[in-house]
Amino acid sequence: MNKDRQLLSHIFYQPIQIVTLQEMLNDKAAHFTHPIIVIIYEGQVECTHQGKKIQLSSNSVMLLNDTDDFHLLETGESSGIVIQYCAYGSKTDHLLQDAILIEHGSYRLMNLAKEIEKEADAQGNNPFHLQKLFGEMLEVLYNHLRDNTQQLWIDKVLHYINLHFREELTREQLAENAQVSPEHFSRTFHKHTGHTYSEYLTLLRIRESQKKLLLAMPKLDDLAQEVGYREGTYLSRKFKELVGMSPTVYYQKSKRVIALNTNHTACLLALGITPVLGVYSPFLEGIEPVPSLQRLKGYEYAITSNYQEITAACPDVIVNYSGGKEKQALLSVAPVFELPCRQLSWREQFGLIADIVDRREVCKSWLQQYDEQIAHCNYILDQQLGSRRGTAIVWEIGSHQAYCLNSSHGRGSHILYEDLGFSRPDTIVTKNIEQTGYLTVDIEDIVYFPADYIFVTALPTTDFGKECLLTVLQSEKWRSLTAVQKKQMYFMNQYELFYGYDPLSTVAQLQKLMEVLTS
Repeated sequence: MNKDRQLLSHIFYQPIQIVTLQEMLNDKAAHFTHPIIVIIYEGQVECTHQGKKIQLSSNSVMLLNDTDDFHLLETGESSGIVIQYCAYGSKTDHLLQDAILIEHGSYRLMNLAKEIEKEADAQGNNPFHLQKLFGEMLEVLYNHLRDNTQQLWIDKVLHYINLHFREELTREQLAENAQVSPEHFSRTFHKHTGHTYSEYLTLLRIRESQKKLLLAMPKLDDLAQEVGYREGTYLSRKFKELVGMSPTVYYQKSKRVIALNTNHTACLLALGITPVLGVYSPFLEGIEPVPSLQRLKGYEYAITSNYQEITAACPDVIVNYSGGKEKQALLSVAPVFELPCRQLSWREQFGLIADIVDRREVCKSWLQQYDEQIAHCNYILDQQLGSRRGTAIVWEIGSHQAYCLNSSHGRGSHILYEDLGFSRPDTIVTKNIEQTGYLTVDIEDIVYFPADYIFVTALPTTDFGKECLLTVLQSEKWRSLTAVQKKQMYFMNQYELFYGYDPLSTVAQLQKLMEVLTS
């Protein structure tokens, strides 16, 4: 009798729909009525759930029971699938809880998902095999979720160590705070980081000393105390063991730099330095052809797919935006010089990068020439448009939605608002765009954001997006806009050019903006 009750309480999970990310994006009317599992093989995906924006990257999985307010915004060049499934059984709760995100799915998990996609494409030739694969995938997911319980305390411990590594921290103290035994602490710590606790603490302190040496050469005793050691001799010994040279030699040598995004690659190129490895946009590649061995793959990439290349390049410093997981993965390779994304202007990022590669005068000269160019452009615009420019708005139109950009996101808006004297329309100021950096609306709603000048830097690539935009352009509301009536509406559709937020892209964007404004 007990066995019967146990069987009745069991939940059986069956996949009822399997679609690719691109198929889902193309079908805006797609609506899920049952729980879903979103699996990303490669790239980055942007979606919203219950009004919150969520970024999904390579090898990540999201589980959702409540799918009423789930929307896929953009996939770019990403690949993956969405599995809708139904749960059968007497229980009302789900084994797979709602709104769970697994950021680093295993190879086996990704491989099973790809097998499920292939089997679904076979159109039911072997439905039992599809069910078997789905069951295996759920088992792997279940183990991931169970392991995450253990990861909760180790992640908290690592976060604490990363903030307090300059202090006296013992393994026993941290184990006690995590409520685990010192032995279990050591085993889990090594499994999670690949280092013993002592090795990891040393690694953090030496990487911090390297970052400080990028900008100045303090007294060794002072440097030692800043990173958590009592005296400079001990720091120097530990530094040489890890880095292979003394702090003084490291400070004096020309640095081998890796740039993990296009903007920082462009900053280095503007300073006359080609990074040993960099991420290049098609725009940057058009300026200066670079051997394939010096290029990292794609705009957005996963650290795991490039880790061997990064390690083999033997960098002295890695430049990137702030990123916890990425920084953690690269800690064993080199210090990561982090520049907070959207908190620093392109000029500030350019200056900081110039500091770490000792090209301050080159940066100063470059910015002086740019400012002279801006002064000349403003003189021309004063003659043609008058000194009071009016309002301007910048749109980037995607497959399903339109994005209005502010200065912190570039796309030419930083030039219009900060250099050429245009102002933001009240309709986007009241939406708090100066704090958020951008505004997302349905394509049909761009007509409700009037401005004296309208710039469109990217157009939709899907049929659905094109149809939506065409409907907008043929509407009376659009035709009544001041910018449209005065022919001050510019479709530039140069996403690659306007994507950059850096010295080289900014100069090219300025040239394009001046072309359309003075034509």
